[in-house]
Amino acid sequence: MPVLVMKFGGTSVASLDRIRRAAKRVGVEVANGYNVIVIVSAMAGKTNELVGWVQETSPLFDAREYDAVVSSGENVTAGLMALTLQEMDVPARSWQGWQVPLHTNSAHAGARIEEIGTENITQKFGEGMRVAVVAGFQGISPEGRVTTLGRGGSDTTAVAFAAAFGAERCDIYTDVDGVYTTDPRIASKARKLDKIAYEEMLELASLGAKVLQTRSVELAMRYGVRLRVLSSFGEQSDNAGTLVCAEEDIMEMNVVAGVAHSRDEAKMTLISVADRPGIAAAIFGPLAEAGVNVDMIVQNISEEGRTDMTFSCPTDQTLRAEQAMQAAKEAGEINFHDLVVDDAVAKVSIVGIGMRSHAGVAAKMFATLRDEGVNIKVITTSEIKVSVLIDRKYMELAVQALHDAFELEKAG
Repeated sequence: MPVLVMKFGGTSVASLDRIRRAAKRVGVEVANGYNVIVIVSAMAGKTNELVGWVQETSPLFDAREYDAVVSSGENVTAGLMALTLQEMDVPARSWQGWQVPLHTNSAHAGARIEEIGTENITQKFGEGMRVAVVAGFQGISPEGRVTTLGRGGSDTTAVAFAAAFGAERCDIYTDVDGVYTTDPRIASKARKLDKIAYEEMLELASLGAKVLQTRSVELAMRYGVRLRVLSSFGEQSDNAGTLVCAEEDIMEMNVVAGVAHSRDEAKMTLISVADRPGIAAAIFGPLAEAGVNVDMIVQNISEEGRTDMTFSCPTDQTLRAEQAMQAAKEAGEINFHDLVVDDAVAKVSIVGIGMRSHAGVAAKMFATLRDEGVNIKVITTSEIKVSVLIDRKYMELAVQALHDAFELEKAG
């Protein structure tokens, strides 16, 4: 029988009633002739509660024990989902990561999947099991310890299973009914996309769109997994969602597919740094070692052998960045006059594969922001995206104006 992967996020399994509703969706696909692998998250709020307990018990916790505690939320959901399906006379069994087995590396709390063994579940399908309910977000290390994959890891689990089992499709059920041209809470004209290319979804996910986890989209693109994002709430019959697929599977597309935003950004500038070979490595090496996720980078023109270096990072990493730069200065690795932090900025981006073959997209974006009186602080571009850093107070205005300027409410 063909295999279908269905993943249910925390809000979709937040109560026994919601687990029953999700189980009915699974039952429909079993009746349609699929063997189904269901990936479940912990019930909404449960992971945060477990993380809080760990931090309260041991502020400098052992990451191996953190994983042992935090992974338990998915185990509960998997067991309850299997029991619910059994009550519906659907042959189901729950699986924890180590039982599959889902092998990861040893990076506790942020492990990466290395291999998924398919023999155990395939054998059980052959013996009459129709649904394998797998606890998402978790695996087993080479040392035999439970590992977790980091926040959003259940999406990654689902795509990895779809790739390993050659699934016909991977359906991600969440609390939204698909991928929109922008956040509907900001732009009322936001339109649900029927299809979006992997590359566009990857950019949107990495630039602030919260619908899919970035690693899951990367995996889907690498292995050609057809991903569908749907709501676990509306009626199943009218729930087509958004298909994330290869570019060639989309007949018509807009030049710009969507507008993404990230509210919690900070701009940091090193004033008067010595402009010499290796200075960028001397700055960004210590930042990487400190775990600072640097995004946009701009170096000003050098004057009298000195230059300014500006970069952006998440607001919650500015303290780490400051400490790393101060330590590098004290060690004599870099010399700068001052470090200026602006933590009241936001990043707004336009994304679209059509930008490859259309000139003037960036110019239109900049003109639109100019007409709204929005000053651009930093710009970065790639083949299919343009991102700008602006004052956070103008973020919603900028998103709405760009959505209107590129007429994203209209289908391609």
